[in-house]
Amino acid sequence: MQKSIAVKLVKIVPLSLRRFFTRTLVGAFYHISLKHRLIAIHNLMRSFPEKPIREIKKIAKASYASFATVIAEFADIPYLNKNNLREWITIEGLENYQEACSEGKGVLLFGAHFGNWEIGNAALALTTKPFAFLYRILDSPFLERNITLVRASYGNISLSKENAMRPVIRLLKKGTTINLLIDQNVAWYDGAFVNFFGRKACTTSGLALLALHTAAPVLPSFTRRLPDGKYILEIGKKVEIIRSGNRNNDVLINTQNFTKIIEEKIRKSPEQWFWVHQRWKTKLCQAKLPGKNNLVLPKSDNLNT
Repeated sequence: MQKSIAVKLVKIVPLSLRRFFTRTLVGAFYHISLKHRLIAIHNLMRSFPEKPIREIKKIAKASYASFATVIAEFADIPYLNKNNLREWITIEGLENYQEACSEGKGVLLFGAHFGNWEIGNAALALTTKPFAFLYRILDSPFLERNITLVRASYGNISLSKENAMRPVIRLLKKGTTINLLIDQNVAWYDGAFVNFFGRKACTTSGLALLALHTAAPVLPSFTRRLPDGKYILEIGKKVEIIRSGNRNNDVLINTQNFTKIIEEKIRKSPEQWFWVHQRWKTKLCQAKLPGKNNLVLPKSDNLNT
């Protein structure tokens, strides 16, 4: 199992100290960066208008701390194995995933930047079999190299979202599982505008297009942090895919259904989602294609997640 030197060095520091350091550092960033703090608070206020500002700020701070915990725990992922996995995480709904795999069409797992998705990915790969994780290549070569090495340590393939549609279809035909995080903003020409916390959010339509084209089963997957610091990977039942024959409408409805599942999960534990992300950055007025369904189809060979 290959491990990067940077990860090995970080792993030397006790986990409790790493958590303290990253939470302190990210907490300081919360207070120093007014721009990002206001983004998080604004997003929360618009999403939970019924909550008082004191609670909104509490959730925002907790969201920063949640992300800091993800950073702190990252160096432990290459050291996970079947013997120590239960010290970190348990899996609920594994039978849903196994049943989907048995269909022989590959599986489309979708989730969000929620809890600790990286540990969830490692747990599923170690418990069953490795899969392909779609992601955006990071701007930092150092981070990109080390994160890719960590994901590869338990067998998962890191697949860039750029021009990914055809490679993903080929992998699905071989029975491979594809894991996508579909909770981030995309450009108007790469997504569908669907409701997310009461506002139109441009959301990748790639998952719906893949599901419609390949008939691969689609399942939600979220890794939620528990009060004791451990995690539970929750794999939901297969999502029903709407196929009316109207391609544009089907893409829109299915994308909305996927997004609704993500919203419901976040509402239950809002502090575990990344609220500082500008999820509603792309505006409906930016869409160049007319139509009442607020749908903009992505480039034919570009899957964004």
